[in-house]
Amino acid sequence: MSNISTSAHSAQRRVSVSTGDGVELAVREYGRRDADLTIVLVHGHCLRTASWAAVRAALLRNYPGARVVCYDHRGHGDSATASRQTYNLEQLGHDLHDVLDAVAPTGPVVLVGHSMGGMTVLTYVSRYRHEIGTRIVGVGLVATAASGLADAGVGRVLRNPFISVFQSAVRRAPRLMQHVKVLSCKVFAPVVRAAEFGDRKVSPQVLALAQAMHNATSIVTMASFLSAFKDFDRTDALALLSTIPTLVLCGSADLMTPPSHSVDMAAAVDYADFVMIDGGGGAGGRGGPHPPPPPRPRAQHPARARLVGSIRAIEYFGCGFAGLVDLTLRLLIASHHR
Repeated sequence: MSNISTSAHSAQRRVSVSTGDGVELAVREYGRRDADLTIVLVHGHCLRTASWAAVRAALLRNYPGARVVCYDHRGHGDSATASRQTYNLEQLGHDLHDVLDAVAPTGPVVLVGHSMGGMTVLTYVSRYRHEIGTRIVGVGLVATAASGLADAGVGRVLRNPFISVFQSAVRRAPRLMQHVKVLSCKVFAPVVRAAEFGDRKVSPQVLALAQAMHNATSIVTMASFLSAFKDFDRTDALALLSTIPTLVLCGSADLMTPPSHSVDMAAAVDYADFVMIDGGGGAGGRGGPHPPPPPRPRAQHPARARLVGSIRAIEYFGCGFAGLVDLTLRLLIASHHR
């Protein structure tokens, strides 16, 4: 059973949700509690709710009748740390369920996950499949994957023996390794900036190390979750998403989660919409939307076909990542109201 405590002010409500195993998660609510629709934004590995700031602002501006919920994963941001044995995607799926039970016990919900957040959403869908189409009415998967993370792009680093050595060092000397991580932030800052804009000149090996070091998340949290990515496989969840509006969004130059992952996911979901940011690099890519043809021929649901026609008619060039996610949510919300 989840416990909840709240402190409110005009802009947001800060909520503390206690998970089933007693870990306190920091949650932020925006908008009316009696809103017709709740949108839950689930962040990626080594990020926090602040990564959704621009998207959240756009949603609140464009959809004043909706409520937006963001939260920090365990071991991230303002949420409490936990045993490293619980730093896995199975647990994150249960944490998401606890958050929903605490802050959105009734009413329709749209889930949007970026990177590890998308994997969390897929894990939730797999474990709580009875809620798909009843409680969960739409899903957005942003720069993420359902399986094969270690088979493409920078994810191949997960199979490198160095990862096990690194994790062992973190377990044995966490304070020393954290100190090394902090010192590395300034060194790798230019590399991260280049990668965020989809610069393919960045060495994948250097990028993997830079992304790992350039954030405020504990090195214990960062290292512990790596094991969960190597063998992650939630392709079983994709068929379940065929019953609700689903949108898959990626960047064509994303080194961390190459577009092939998104193409595979979109192909496995009937009626899914696939949006690629031309030249985009995942969480920080620039450029307008470039929705290519569907990964494989399939019929469009009539209401969805009208929505896809609308998305292609909107001039959204120059809006960047935040604008594309907002556009993704426009389709999901419109599908829900139809």
